[in-house]
Amino acid sequence: MRPFELTAPATAEEALAAPGTFLAGGTTLVDLMKLDVLAPQRVLDINALPLRGIDASDGLRIGALERMSDVARHPGVYPVISRALEQSASQQLRNMATIGGNLLQRTRCGYFRDVAVPCNKRAPGSGCPAREGANRMHAVLGTSDSCVATHASDLAVALVALDARVTLASAEGTRSVALADFYRLPGDTPHVENDLRPGELVTEVVVPRLEWAARSTYVKVRDRRSYEFALCSAAVALDIRDSRVVDARVAVGGVATVPWRLPAVEEALRGAPVSEAAFLDAAALATDGAVALSENGFKLPLLRRTIVRALLEMGGSPA
Repeated sequence: MRPFELTAPATAEEALAAPGTFLAGGTTLVDLMKLDVLAPQRVLDINALPLRGIDASDGLRIGALERMSDVARHPGVYPVISRALEQSASQQLRNMATIGGNLLQRTRCGYFRDVAVPCNKRAPGSGCPAREGANRMHAVLGTSDSCVATHASDLAVALVALDARVTLASAEGTRSVALADFYRLPGDTPHVENDLRPGELVTEVVVPRLEWAARSTYVKVRDRRSYEFALCSAAVALDIRDSRVVDARVAVGGVATVPWRLPAVEEALRGAPVSEAAFLDAAALATDGAVALSENGFKLPLLRRTIVRALLEMGGSPA
């Protein structure tokens, strides 16, 4: 780790007035600093800022400094969010990591985290060795010639499914961005991962009210159950009446370069009977446009099966 200046602003105005890298739980930033992937000259500890609170009175508002474990336990949080959080990382990390930090975490691609090898995310224009190298964990959706790294956040998948927005603050004011638009596909600029502007800070996550999101779940498939990133995951919410699907929300993770919403699958589910056959037909659309690499072709059938599993889980009684 390289030398850096550490300050602890007492107010948001103080934090936004001077350039630097924001530190909350530190579960991603400190790791990457130790690996020399990131080497900020100035780090701002923002834990004293008033960016906490969970309000479930009309939809859901979550302060960016709320800890993952606290949000997961809150009674007003939709099941899909709680389950995504509970399956993220270890209990120790969930007790430290913040909601804002989770949404901004960097990929776990081994090439990105190894400064001895090329990586377009870390050093633009240097190449993407994962395309021809070890790519079992990598993406099959939203990829480009420049990058095939998966997005790491489970929480982001659940929030994208629910049309969540993030509030961003800077010295110039605040703005609200749909989380689905916040993340950027790699294209030719994989080092630009989101719409966060220099000096901006995530202050809040806002989830619109959705009564039927009480019938929701998050299914995560991984190599081991304790602390592992997803091979594939599915966030699903269903509105079911008279044994038919009235509306649906479906997003997936572990298979794409960003949290991946599946509007074609949602459309196929609307009006369909609650049956395994209908769920299989809808899930078949999930892999449209997918491109497998040398070691991750298994993710295509796994993606379809994971969605069906989540849909069948929600086809019973509300959670």
